[in-house]
Amino acid sequence: MAQNEQGFEAPAAAATKRSSPLVWVMAVAVLAMAGVCAYVLLGQRHQGAAEGAEPKVAESKQEQYLPLDPPFVVNFRDDQSMRFLQVGVSLMSHDAAALAAAKDAEPVIRNALVMLFSSQDYAILSDAAGKQKLQAQALAAVRKIVGDRLGRPGVEALYFTSFVMQ
Repeated sequence: MAQNEQGFEAPAAAATKRSSPLVWVMAVAVLAMAGVCAYVLLGQRHQGAAEGAEPKVAESKQEQYLPLDPPFVVNFRDDQSMRFLQVGVSLMSHDAAALAAAKDAEPVIRNALVMLFSSQDYAILSDAAGKQKLQAQALAAVRKIVGDRLGRPGVEALYFTSFVMQ
């Protein structure tokens, strides 16, 4: 150790001796802070991804409609003769993804509704309550098809836009 005449250590040697443990403590503190920051940031990102696993339904406040064109035309038997039914149908939802799924599954939906409409009885459909019952059955059929594809019913209402029996 370099000492001068009065017995004091040289400033360079003294600074090296004292700062060496301080440098190590500072380095450990910086690494610890970096680890904590990384944990917080990556933890939030991972938590956001886990929450993103359950897709949130983006519903708009405005109703959206999907008309099923052309109108359905089916025949069904009455006691005396062959009858015809023409029904215009539109689907309503606040969920655009549900209407997109319904559009993609339109052939399946049309088939289910044709089968439902053609199995009806003329006497029952002549009454308003019969039409409402048919509307509820049609909505249930559409919800089942869309629900199988989308994981949720999505379609909120089914409207008859025209209803002609002959």
